[in-house]
Amino acid sequence: MDEKFDDYGRSSAKKSKSTMIAIVVLALLLIGAIVAVVMTTTQMHHEIEEQKLANEQLQLTNEQLQLANEYQVLNSEYAQYENQSQLLANDSLVTKYAAAKSKVEKLLQELNNEKQKSSKRIKQLQDEIGTLKNILRHYVGQIDSLGKENAALRDENAEIKQRNQQLSNRVESQTTRVEALSERMVLAEKLNVTGVQLIGLKKNGKVEKNITKAKQLEVTFTIPQNNSTPVGEKVIYLRITSPEGTLLGAGGRFSFEGASLQSTARKTIEYAGEEIAGIKIYWDVNIALTPGDYLVELFADNYRLASRRFTMRK
Repeated sequence: MDEKFDDYGRSSAKKSKSTMIAIVVLALLLIGAIVAVVMTTTQMHHEIEEQKLANEQLQLTNEQLQLANEYQVLNSEYAQYENQSQLLANDSLVTKYAAAKSKVEKLLQELNNEKQKSSKRIKQLQDEIGTLKNILRHYVGQIDSLGKENAALRDENAEIKQRNQQLSNRVESQTTRVEALSERMVLAEKLNVTGVQLIGLKKNGKVEKNITKAKQLEVTFTIPQNNSTPVGEKVIYLRITSPEGTLLGAGGRFSFEGASLQSTARKTIEYAGEEIAGIKIYWDVNIALTPGDYLVELFADNYRLASRRFTMRK
């Protein structure tokens, strides 16, 4: 009985020891499992944080790109009005826009150089671009307002210009009428001549039909009655031009239309407003004359009274 009891006791001890070993092994496995779970969880949290940070950076980068595009749009819109800045009374808005633009460009450059984007810096960029928007809105508003005012002034100026043109046309028309009346009055005062004739004379004063033998040339004409012509002494100048274009004689110089002309001969008469018929002016031939067309001109009081051509034959 005692022997059996000892075997049973040893057997029980062996079982207890095995149980303890199993428990320790299980505990170790459980601890390993817990450690593994904890490490895995920590790793997952770390990866999640990194992913969240990457997503945040990606979102900030996307916002930066959107703001950069918005800035380019603002610049393009500003460029459409930039050449109209002279319309403004002062350039304070232009100065403000340039300052805000400089800040935006500096922020964009800094953000491009930074690997980690800052939401604070992005917010600062948003604020600066918002300032640009407000300045540009005010700038464009002023220019549009001035443009409308200028358009109204242009319309008003066009109307005034049209009225001035109408008035100018009326003045010009009236001036033309006055000038025409003045010219008519001047012409009315001018001496008239009629019956101009050119003949050659012999030494004895009789008519010489052969121009090559003429000793003297005689120009005759009549001054009709003209009550509009001022009365008084009149000097009538004669010019005879040969077929070769040479002026005959040297009867003194006279003024005509601002020029000084040489005359062939001249004659002084007393004009009382009545007709004077048969006025004669002579030129003594002192050169060889040739057949052909001779031009006879009469002048007085700075007017050409007559211009006639006569064919003289041999």
